[in-house]
Amino acid sequence: MDLTLHYAPDNASLCVRLALETLGVPYRTTLVDRATRAQRSPAYRALNPAGLIPVLETPDGPVFETAAILLWLSDRHPGNLLPDGKARGRALSWLFWLSNTLHPALRGTFYPDTYTPAPAGMIRAAMQAQVSAHLALIDAHTDALSPLHHCYLAPMLRWTALYGDNGDWFSIRDFPALQTLATVFEASPAAQRAAMAEGLGPTPFSAPRHAQPPEGTAT
Repeated sequence: MDLTLHYAPDNASLCVRLALETLGVPYRTTLVDRATRAQRSPAYRALNPAGLIPVLETPDGPVFETAAILLWLSDRHPGNLLPDGKARGRALSWLFWLSNTLHPALRGTFYPDTYTPAPAGMIRAAMQAQVSAHLALIDAHTDALSPLHHCYLAPMLRWTALYGDNGDWFSIRDFPALQTLATVFEASPAAQRAAMAEGLGPTPFSAPRHAQPPEGTAT
């Protein structure tokens, strides 16, 4: 397939890059330069009217929204990223939980002033409490997760440690199953290739450091 990932380093596009690398399918990348707000340009909005990263250009046209792209890839590679058969329903439930519950709570932690006029510190503290509760829940259910979930969840663990009030409120050591997941996943060849491409360092999920990408900016 002819695939082009529109990405910015250490953004939600990382989840899609990890899935592409896990599948081992060829793809191209096009940098979306956040420093110049290229995601708001007319050309980019023609691909994603919401002006958000990522977009995956496919033979079916552009696909946007992280979970939608991941599901699109999974459907075209049956059994590789998500299970088939009776286990699929539960797997889809966790995919949409990551997208609809954990990811928005993280965004509220990182960008509290974009969601409400209330004091940013108050909103951030409330969102941090939600994130901690969500991570405790998923920590108890990592046995239900498939490779697709790992591609989505591992970057969110990274961002939780790095962003939003300097990450002082979060330690992955408080979530032993997630710490194991992060450590095992980051050692995979697919994760190492993605980390190299975006300058994430050798332990991007279990002990992350700020990205030093070869192109673009992570902020």
